Amino acid sequence: MAVNNKTLTPRQKMINVMYIVLLAMLALNVSSDVLEAFSQVDDSLKRTAEGSMKQNELLFADLTEHMRTNPEKVGAWFKKAERVKLLSDSLYNYAQELKVRIVQQSEGKKGDVNNIINKDDLEAAASVMLASGKGHGKKLLESINAYREEMLSMVESTTQRDIIRQNLSTEVPPKESAMGKNWQEYIFENTPVVAAVTLLSKLQSDIRYAEGEVLHTLVKYVDVRDLRVNQLNAFVIPNSRHVVRGGKFSAQIVLAAVDSTQRPVIYIDDKPLPANNNGLYEMVCNSTGEFTLKGHLELGGANGEVFKHNFSQPYTVVEPSATVSATLMNVLYAGYDNPISVSVPGVPSGSVQAVMANGNGTLQRTGNTYIAKPAKVGEDAVIRVTASVDGRTQVMGEYVYRVRQLPDPSPFIEYKDAQGAVRRYRGGTGFSKAILMNTDGIVAAVDDGLLDINFRVLSFETTFFDNMGNAVPEVSNGTNFSARQKDMFRRLSRGKRFYISRVRAIGPDGIERVLPTTLEVIVN
Repeated sequence: MAVNNKTLTPRQKMINVMYIVLLAMLALNVSSDVLEAFSQVDDSLKRTAEGSMKQNELLFADLTEHMRTNPEKVGAWFKKAERVKLLSDSLYNYAQELKVRIVQQSEGKKGDVNNIINKDDLEAAASVMLASGKGHGKKLLESINAYREEMLSMVESTTQRDIIRQNLSTEVPPKESAMGKNWQEYIFENTPVVAAVTLLSKLQSDIRYAEGEVLHTLVKYVDVRDLRVNQLNAFVIPNSRHVVRGGKFSAQIVLAAVDSTQRPVIYIDDKPLPANNNGLYEMVCNSTGEFTLKGHLELGGANGEVFKHNFSQPYTVVEPSATVSATLMNVLYAGYDNPISVSVPGVPSGSVQAVMANGNGTLQRTGNTYIAKPAKVGEDAVIRVTASVDGRTQVMGEYVYRVRQLPDPSPFIEYKDAQGAVRRYRGGTGFSKAILMNTDGIVAAVDDGLLDINFRVLSFETTFFDNMGNAVPEVSNGTNFSARQKDMFRRLSRGKRFYISRVRAIGPDGIERVLPTTLEVIVN
């Protein structure tokens, strides 16, 4: 497929210069001659865009034909080309729609983009592009930016990227006349109809140019990937280098460069493979250890010479095994969702299954993790792991876990610090009275750095001491401090303390318990 690297033609350079000059004229008292010059530039831009469009259609047709004859080779690039064409047509048509809107805003529904009457109308473009809430300027800006970045992502040449970036730039030049204006205001504010239409024609021309550059690049990529072979190498491609005893070792033996008119003859330890197996080699592995598959390929050359290529591939045969680990610790807790990881070396996770073998609870799969939920404390949980190997199910092992009851949680006062982070007051040190007054109640959890299991607090008791040293107990309102407890907090002075005890809580295992832990709170 032939490729011509496009460069900016003298005609395109001339149009760009005229475009810059005419933009500068917008700041002057625009005469009828200048307005007519805009029309001439607009005609030239449309002819340029049409020429680019025809070239792009030829490129796309070329890619389409190659896609038809060789979809495997061209498919990825053709898909990108379709994307480029879709985006280019969409933005081109949107610019055309805006041209029609501007002309019809000035001249009514019969206004003709190709025959503009009110060329010097300064209001129509601003009305269509800048009107509050319904102007198209911002949408056009975002569309140009998105289109430019996607086109740049498909082009590697620095020169091409610079041209596309400059042509489709939406940066406002840093000059006094542009101070405080965004792109759409700079382009369309106080702009005559004919100038606005010309600017949009320039955009359409730049779109077709960018489209052509990307399509040329994609065509070039197709040719670059069309490799010319100058070296032959033999390769062994095993399904896995680790084989479970009793399973099959499978390997694909291929020549790196294949001539479709002839196939190599494959020898394993000097014994030829059947010619109709397309290089597939299989054997049953009954012994464990390290092994090497050795052999050679023979391929006849055009001059009758036979080329020989040696190959070797090491592989390992291992005993059936599985790896089972409790995510939290080496025991499982009854009535609690214990995360379990199950894997078998050399076997995909989708081919591995695990069950609770002795019926003590359940084992359910969630993605690549299992949730073990034993039912009885003191009775071991047995997890059996199986794997599908070469179409048959094989037991990889059984693993025994001790089942324990969840440990008792500890009571805490949970609050947020000045940075909004959640903290847990565990007692024994000073605790802010202001924070205490704004805390609803207490929480309970197993929180030892390894486990973090929340319990639901049912009730608790606070014990205060009056000036005579008499204990004054108060009962909570469920998990929250009662009104009487809050009232006692208000009376506490700095350095005073009280105790939270007799905490009743229920865990995820459904067992209610009275916590033996007492929380000492020192007010500061």
